[in-house]
Amino acid sequence: SCFALFLSLTINCQVTRNISLAIIGGSGLYAMQGLEDTEERTISTPFGEPSAPIIIGTLEGQRVAFLARHGIGHHLNPSEINYRANIYALKSLGVEKIVSVSACGSLREDYAPGEIVIPDQIFDMTKDRKRTFFEKGLVSHVSVADPFCPDLSDQILDSVQETGATVHTGGSFITIEGPRFSTRAESNTFRAWGMSIIGMTASPEAFLAREAEICYGVMAHVTDYDVWHLTEEPVTVEMVIKTLMKNTEVAQDAIRNLAREMSSKRNCTCENALADALITQPRVIPSETRERLNLLVRKYL
Repeated sequence: SCFALFLSLTINCQVTRNISLAIIGGSGLYAMQGLEDTEERTISTPFGEPSAPIIIGTLEGQRVAFLARHGIGHHLNPSEINYRANIYALKSLGVEKIVSVSACGSLREDYAPGEIVIPDQIFDMTKDRKRTFFEKGLVSHVSVADPFCPDLSDQILDSVQETGATVHTGGSFITIEGPRFSTRAESNTFRAWGMSIIGMTASPEAFLAREAEICYGVMAHVTDYDVWHLTEEPVTVEMVIKTLMKNTEVAQDAIRNLAREMSSKRNCTCENALADALITQPRVIPSETRERLNLLVRKYL
């Protein structure tokens, strides 16, 4: 169809720019200092519009894409974000690795505000979000036993350590629906479950990135102790923003380090995540669904 031809031409044109790394910015991080040769790209997807135009530039010799998760000016609450459009748009640019920079609350005494966590597990407590690209006649059961790319997470860890900031590796990141913060009962329950940090946006981003065969890792900035810590004030927006402002420079330095030292080789299985995940017989897949998901499945169908 005309749409499929247009999409193919657009994708091929964009991929040649070799934009392999993308940063999805959370609260308080809407501009990447040090970017050169920047351009703004507005991309439409079969899943709707991304949160904002994508900023593309050169950072430490690498072409990097930056997407403001909550939109310019932070006008989208966590449940309003079009996660599918965001990931699909980055995939259309040829992105192979995504670093999520996000705010989180700590559910552990040893993960203190102002510090950074590179989690290795996720627990999805959201309920009102689209979690998959695969619907309308094409079913996929993708493996997310290890939801964050271990190779990319190691690279993020190294890049943060180079800044001298206090960084922790490992831990389970629970994602709640939001936009409200937790009650004390909820916070204490999450602690009893063994969760380490809490936020509102890692799900379904991590799962959609896996379906798109993109490496995904999180640089989580601890802004507060949620509401479980009786000797600390309950979390507020002012508290979150204040801590994030202090950590903006650390995040930018870490991303610069990552761009400078990142290997073009992918030492993981993310790029073949759909190889054994598609279960629908090709002959029964509707043509419209094939076109809609062509970017994700064309190498398998």
